[in-house]
Amino acid sequence: MATKKSLLPIIPVRGFVIFPKTVFHFDVAREKSKNAVMKAISGDGLIFLASQKNDLIEEPKESDVNLFGVIAKIKQILKLPDGCIRILVEGVSRGKLTGSFVKESLYEGEVVYKNSTDRDLSVEEYAAFLNQIHYLINDYIEFNPKLATEEFLKDLPETNPSECSDAIASNLLRDNVDKQELLEITNVKKRILKLIEIMTKEVKILDIENIIAAKVKQQMDDHNHEYYLREQLKAISEELGDDKDDEISELRARIESKPLPEEVYSKALKELRIFEKLSPSSPESNIARNYLELICDLPWETYTEENRDIKAAKEILERDHYGLEKVKERVLEQLAVINRSKNTSGSILCLLGAPGVGKTSVAKSIAEATGRKYVRISLGGMKDESELRGHRKTYVGAMPGRIVNALKQAGSSNPLILLDEIDKIGSDYKGDPSSALLEILDGEQNVSFRDNYLELGLDLSKVLFIATANDMSTVPAPLHDRLEVIELSSYTAEEKFNIAKKHLIPKQLKKHSLEKSDLKISDKVIKEIIQSYTREGGVRKLEREIATICRKTVVRLTEGNSNISVTEKNLKEFLGEKKYTDDKISVTPLIGVVNGLAWTQVGGELLQCEVVMLPGTGKIQITGKLGDVMKESVQAAISFIRSISEKLEIEPDFYEKKDIHIHFPEGAVPKDGPSAGITVATAVASALSSIPARSDIAMTGEISLRGRVLPIGGLKEKSLAAYRMGITDIIIPKGNIKDIQDIPAEVRDKISFHPVENCEEVLSLALCFKEKKKADKGNINFTKERSLGREYTQC
Repeated sequence: MATKKSLLPIIPVRGFVIFPKTVFHFDVAREKSKNAVMKAISGDGLIFLASQKNDLIEEPKESDVNLFGVIAKIKQILKLPDGCIRILVEGVSRGKLTGSFVKESLYEGEVVYKNSTDRDLSVEEYAAFLNQIHYLINDYIEFNPKLATEEFLKDLPETNPSECSDAIASNLLRDNVDKQELLEITNVKKRILKLIEIMTKEVKILDIENIIAAKVKQQMDDHNHEYYLREQLKAISEELGDDKDDEISELRARIESKPLPEEVYSKALKELRIFEKLSPSSPESNIARNYLELICDLPWETYTEENRDIKAAKEILERDHYGLEKVKERVLEQLAVINRSKNTSGSILCLLGAPGVGKTSVAKSIAEATGRKYVRISLGGMKDESELRGHRKTYVGAMPGRIVNALKQAGSSNPLILLDEIDKIGSDYKGDPSSALLEILDGEQNVSFRDNYLELGLDLSKVLFIATANDMSTVPAPLHDRLEVIELSSYTAEEKFNIAKKHLIPKQLKKHSLEKSDLKISDKVIKEIIQSYTREGGVRKLEREIATICRKTVVRLTEGNSNISVTEKNLKEFLGEKKYTDDKISVTPLIGVVNGLAWTQVGGELLQCEVVMLPGTGKIQITGKLGDVMKESVQAAISFIRSISEKLEIEPDFYEKKDIHIHFPEGAVPKDGPSAGITVATAVASALSSIPARSDIAMTGEISLRGRVLPIGGLKEKSLAAYRMGITDIIIPKGNIKDIQDIPAEVRDKISFHPVENCEEVLSLALCFKEKKKADKGNINFTKERSLGREYTQC
C-alpha cells in the first residue's frame, strides 16, 4: 500500500499534545501560525500540529519541534479582540514531518500519514489489557477523587483499541513527554503496553503523594492553608531523604571549627537542633538562623596581638598630635601598666574637652599604638538601655546591643572601644543607658557581660574602653566614679598655628589632591585665620577654613592658574570678610563695667558685666539670660556690697532709693555658674561709688555672703580667653594657685595673676580710687600701690 503524503501548513504547539479522534480548542498568537491557519481554511481545512520540545522558544526551527504530530481538521475559528485566533480542531491521523519546515511567512512541510496497526493484537490480549487499564483507572479515581471520569468512561471507544488507547492517554496522563512518546508509537499493542507502564508509574506517584498528604494532615491545622503548604514541602523533603540542607551543614561546620567556650558550644548545638526542625519559610527559622550566625561571627577567644613597645607608642602619639603633653604622659602611663600587668581591667580613661580638641583622634592613636582594633560607639542622644544590652529574642525585630555588635565588627575580643559623647546619654521610660554602662565599665563585673539577645556570658575584661565628653556635669555620679578624667584643654593660638602647619594643611592638601607647590599659605595668613575667622577651643573650624581655601584653589587651578599663594592681601578672596573683628579691650576705665571670665564647652570667653543705678524703690533687675545659680550669685554679691557700704562711702539706704540693673551682654546666649560673683560685686561697687573699674583687668571667682572668694574651674580656658582679648592682669581665687602651672608658658609670661582671699582685695585691685582717698577706711587700701602701681588720669 502506498504511503500517503500531503503538503500541509504547520502550527508548532506549546503545552499540550493532541491525539487522533480527539477534539481540542486553543489560541493562536504567532503570525506564522495564524498564516498557517488561514491557508488551511482556504483549502481542505487540514493542518499539522506538532508540539515544541522547548515551550520558551518563540521562533522554532525544524529541530525545535517533534517530527511526530497529528494531522487535524479545523472545525471552527474565532477571531479574538486581542488579535489572536481561537480554533477548534479534531485529530484525524498521526503524521510525521519529512519535508521543509520554515517558510518566509508560515510554517509548512510535507507530512506522511502514519496509520495505526493492530495485526499482532489478539482479541484475548486486548481484553486482558482492557481489564488492566480499568483497574488502573479505578486506582486513579481512588487516589484522585476530583478526577471527572464518569462521562469519560461512558464515551470510551473500547471496541477500537487504537482510539481507546489514544483517548485514555489524552484524558488521564499528565506528562506531555509521556503523551508524545505514545503518539509516536503506531503499533497498537506496543502502545497499550507502554500506556499500562506509564499509568502504573503515575498510580505509584499518586500513592506517594497521598502518603505525604496523610503525614502532613496529621501535623497541620485544617484551616491554615499556608501552614499546610510548608509542611507538605517538609514531608516531601523527608520522603526524599533530604533532611539536611547546605545551610545547616555550613552552620554546623562553623560551630565545630570555632574555639567556643563550653557554655556557648552547648547553646549553639541546642539552637541548631531547633533550627533543623523549623520550616525554612517560618519567622522562627529566621530568628534561629540570625542567632546562630551571630554566635559564629563573634570573636570567642580570638585576640589580636598587642604592641607592647612604649617607645613606638610614644612616637605615634607625637606624630599625630601637637602639644597635649599631660594627656600623652597619662596615656603612656596607662599603656605601661597594661603591658606590665597584662590586665586591661584598670581605670577607664575619659577624655574631656571642647569640640575639636582631638579627643577622638587621640583614641585612634592609642588603638594604633597598642595594635588593637578600633571601634567607635556613639552614645549621643541614646535613651534606650536596650541599645547597649540588646533586645530579647521574643520581640519582633530583636537585635543584639551595640557592645556585641562592636565586638563582631572588630573581629577580636580585645579591641579598643571608644564610647563617644558619654555626657550626652539621655533616659526615659525605656531605661537609663548609663546604668548599663556601670556593668560594662566595671572590671569586676564585665568578665561575664550578658547581652539580652545573646543570653551568654561575654568576656569584656580584655577590652580597652575609652570615653569622651564635653561636660562632665551631666554624667551621673556612679558612672563618673568609674572614669578617670583626662582633660584636653583648649589650644592656644601658638598651638593652633603649629597644628595647622604640621597636620591640618598637609591633610587637606592630600584630601583635595594638591601638591605643596600648588598652594602656599604663609605663616601670617595662618595666624590671621586663627585670629579673625575662628573662635573656638579646638581646631575643627580652622580645618574647615583651610578646606575652603583648598577648594577655591582647585577651582583656580582648573581655570588655568598655577602656583596659588594665599597672602594677607588676597585672603578675603578665599574666605570673605573677617568673621571676628579685633575685640581688644579699651584702656579707658568705665564706671559699672567690669571684665569677667567664663568657661564654655568651646573654650573660655571674656564676659563683661554692666551695672547702672537708676532712681527708684530698690528694685533689682537682672538681664542677659542668666541661670538660677548665676542669679543667686548676683544676690550674694549685692548683699555683700550692702554690708561694706560704709567703707565704700556709699549711701547706706541705696537699696531703698535706687534701682539696680545688672546686665550681661550677648543676651541670646544662656549663662550660668557661680564664678561671676566677684565680677558682679566689683561692678555694683563701681556703679554705686562712681569709681571707674580698670578695663585691662579681668577676674573670676565665686563670692560668699562674707566676701570670701571661693575657687572656680576652667582657669586655663579663661586665661586663654583673657590673653586673646589683651588682658594683662587676672584676679583669681587663692585656691586656684595650683592651677596656674597648667596654663601655657606663653600666657603666663604675658599675664599677671593676682590670687585673693576676700572680695575687699578684689575691689582694691580693680577700682581706680582717687589719690585723696586715704587708707583709713577699714581693710581696704586705697593707695595707688594696691591699684597695681598704675596711674589713670580719669581716676
